[in-house]
Amino acid sequence: MTAPERQLVMDERAVSETLARLAREIVDAVHPPETMSLLGIQRRGIQLAERIADEIQAITGSRPPVGSLDITLYRDDLMAIGPRPVVGQTRLPQGGIDGRTMVVVDDVFYTGRTVRAALDELSDFGRPARILLCVLVERTGRELPIRPDFVGRFIETEQGERLDVLVPELDGRLAVERVTPGRATN
Repeated sequence: MTAPERQLVMDERAVSETLARLAREIVDAVHPPETMSLLGIQRRGIQLAERIADEIQAITGSRPPVGSLDITLYRDDLMAIGPRPVVGQTRLPQGGIDGRTMVVVDDVFYTGRTVRAALDELSDFGRPARILLCVLVERTGRELPIRPDFVGRFIETEQGERLDVLVPELDGRLAVERVTPGRATN
């Protein structure tokens, strides 16, 4: 089996420019912006939410509260993960979620199942006035009737391919890569 092939789809500059654009779109959609909080989905959604919050602060002069969601226990494939799933921390933004506009941030939107799990978890913590979905990348393969409100970039993918979002805090750099599985060798 050959190693998976990695192709750079978005470099640091492209990701940074896309996050700045997404922040402007969010500010334009949420009035007043002081009613908004961001929730990043574990893992890389959290780092992206922090970057978007920084961009929103640069635009409005005020940084929205940021929290994190770990959807592990809300997944519909929990049994397939194994007997001991690694559960991260869910941390609600300062001020809670009731009556606020919550912007859920994820790295890659694929089937919609991660977002469904995030919505289930969020409803256990309260009742936001509105929930919006922001993703850096949307790819081919949606299975549920869920659509992001803000999309950085749509990328067509083939069967078996995946898109990896890389963030400096976890991966040492900011980028998006297309990963094609390795091929069997004779």
